[in-house]
Amino acid sequence: MPSAPPDASRAFTLSDFDYHLPPELIAQHPTPERSAARLLDGTRWPPRDRIFRDLPDFFSPLDLLVFNDTQVMKARLYGEKPSGGKVELLIERVLPSSGHEVLAHLKVSKKPPAGTVLHLWQRDGRSVAARATLLGRWPDEEGTLFRLALDQDPYALMAAHGHVPLPPYIEHADDAQDEERYQTVFAQRPGAVAAPTAALHFDQGVLDALDRLGVQRASVTLHIGAGTFVPCKSENIHEHVMHSEWYEVPAATQQAIADARDRGGRVVAVGTTSVRTLESWARTGAASGDTALYITPGFEFALVDRLITNFHLPKSTLMMLVTAFAGYDHVMALYSHAVAQRYRFFSYGDSMLLQRASV
Repeated sequence: MPSAPPDASRAFTLSDFDYHLPPELIAQHPTPERSAARLLDGTRWPPRDRIFRDLPDFFSPLDLLVFNDTQVMKARLYGEKPSGGKVELLIERVLPSSGHEVLAHLKVSKKPPAGTVLHLWQRDGRSVAARATLLGRWPDEEGTLFRLALDQDPYALMAAHGHVPLPPYIEHADDAQDEERYQTVFAQRPGAVAAPTAALHFDQGVLDALDRLGVQRASVTLHIGAGTFVPCKSENIHEHVMHSEWYEVPAATQQAIADARDRGGRVVAVGTTSVRTLESWARTGAASGDTALYITPGFEFALVDRLITNFHLPKSTLMMLVTAFAGYDHVMALYSHAVAQRYRFFSYGDSMLLQRASV
């Protein structure tokens, strides 16, 4: 099995990132225990089928694990227009300005004009919890997001009356299990509308085992937006416009990476969001800000040596990222193996461990 990096001169099209996935392999619920999910060791060929709680077997005390500590907001709210028409609001970002302003996706039969006051329901759908005044589209009149001013603190409103923003391929309404399991055990900073799913498999038992081994841990933040589910539509992958998300690499994490390099350890990113955060910092030197980093085969990775990741949607930007990281032919072969072995796919699915092709 080839282990060299993908040829940067190869002309990839969107169809190259497609694969056949039986619908029944799309996980609708998490495993009973977080670390009971399967783990495909894709650092070698042939791959090995393991269980996630075996993860410490792949580490040495020299290594550094980097997590995304974002917290998923209960960002989906339901309500109605003054006319009585139903409204679904998905809050993408809480703005730092005063006035309780947010940016949100608005699902409604007919988009209301600026100045319209929307009534947002309590979680039981029986009475009004808040009011939201529509200020207009964002960032301009052609923007896909809407800017709204709420009459109360957005975080408190979402915590009390919001719904877990489950991905579109999960077909049940959110429930108490989703509130617990569509969130990592180390989530700290609210701001995401999708979970860093590779990190959902970590429980205290796995973290304790890594600690006993001496593996170091550090955190970054990337607030995942709904754009992560926006499909690529053009066969020319370079025509795709990547969504923008806010990130931060704390000074302590920068130092932890330098220390890992000094001692000869590997930097292991937990999830594609951690990869995009670290590589954005490496490319720009900016420790925080917005990133629209679009990683396709031929990308030169600067920091990440290994990647823990779930299985991603066909023809998605995340498929492009993982093939760029571990080699196109290798990753596509791993996906064929995972389908044949009936792995569970997507957010509540199983995981795999990858090594950068040039390492």
